[in-house]
Amino acid sequence: MNKGEISPKNEVQHDGQTLEINVGPQHPSTHGVFRMNMVLDGETVVSLKPVMGYLHRNHEQIAENMSYAASMPYTDRLDYFNSMSNNFGWSLAVEKLAAIEVPERAQYIRVIMAELTRIVNHVSVIGFLLNDLGAFFTPVLYAFREREKILDLFEEVSGARMMCNYFRFGGIKYDVPQSVLERIREIVDKFPKFLDEFETLLTKNEILCMRCQNVGVLPAELAVNASITGPMLRASGVNYDIRKVDKYSIYDRFNFKVPLGKKGDVYDRYYVRVLEIRESLKILDQALKEIKPGEIMNKKMVPFLKSPRNFKPPVGEAYGRVEAPKGELGFYVVSDGTPQPWRYHVRAPSFINLTILEDLCLGHKLADAIVILGSVDIVLGEVDH
Repeated sequence: MNKGEISPKNEVQHDGQTLEINVGPQHPSTHGVFRMNMVLDGETVVSLKPVMGYLHRNHEQIAENMSYAASMPYTDRLDYFNSMSNNFGWSLAVEKLAAIEVPERAQYIRVIMAELTRIVNHVSVIGFLLNDLGAFFTPVLYAFREREKILDLFEEVSGARMMCNYFRFGGIKYDVPQSVLERIREIVDKFPKFLDEFETLLTKNEILCMRCQNVGVLPAELAVNASITGPMLRASGVNYDIRKVDKYSIYDRFNFKVPLGKKGDVYDRYYVRVLEIRESLKILDQALKEIKPGEIMNKKMVPFLKSPRNFKPPVGEAYGRVEAPKGELGFYVVSDGTPQPWRYHVRAPSFINLTILEDLCLGHKLADAIVILGSVDIVLGEVDH
């Protein structure tokens, strides 16, 4: 193909037998932000273009015009299911930039909050996926029942259920009382039983298997070349987890596995998330046993809590990244020595994981495309750029 030519995949010749339609917005939050422009031959998808719009937040430009600390609440909104993980990534980037150390107790609390967040995300997306399959509404209600227990804890430690804004450069905002640690222990002990029941309902369910197996297959090579990360990548059999390959915080202290799929289809993406919840529970169990009393903030950073514009990292650049529930969430920041970043960029997994949607859907039915999109697991706050 010569330079400038459009590939046959993207250029569909309308011969009177095909129908071009727009699918979406299928959720109130996707209004103006995302829809699928499809060409169908009967019910078969022969072309699909993800159309990404704007939430009009302009997050990256806003962050370049405010103090480093003032950007923290905006990271909550990137993926409102996972504000703790988002806080984590931004904190790591700035701490790397300014060489800030974090006390050990705060490190443990960060890991505990991040893994609870992973459980919240995965159990929710499994419920939503079954909703997309037509299982209206039992799985998602079971999932939300468990999710609410963890959101209660988030509210108690941070004051908010979803937009937690809990991390600070050099530590965390509030310590976690012993009573909350005991409630987290209770959840960790009881969650495997819920998962067993959830799997009894779903994993070998004949309809779920028929609708998800061999549907939306993502080959490992395409996943790597497209920079796909997170459960989507691991479902394709690629062993890549930032908690293992770039051991940030104290993840090197915990014993856990990286679950992998075999085919990279919708079913594998479902089941890898189930297994990842079980691994998060293992990490939580270890963290709860090892956490000790101690400081929760680097003392050198305490004055900046009241005067954030006095915080001026040295000239330089840094990239901080975490294994967020949806994949690699990275923050690139450049400092010119002033109170606000000179450059601020977010590597958002929802946005990047969406780019191969057409490859996953071609040749499948329209109804399958809805399920495939559900298995990608997106939040539109991250898709907006």
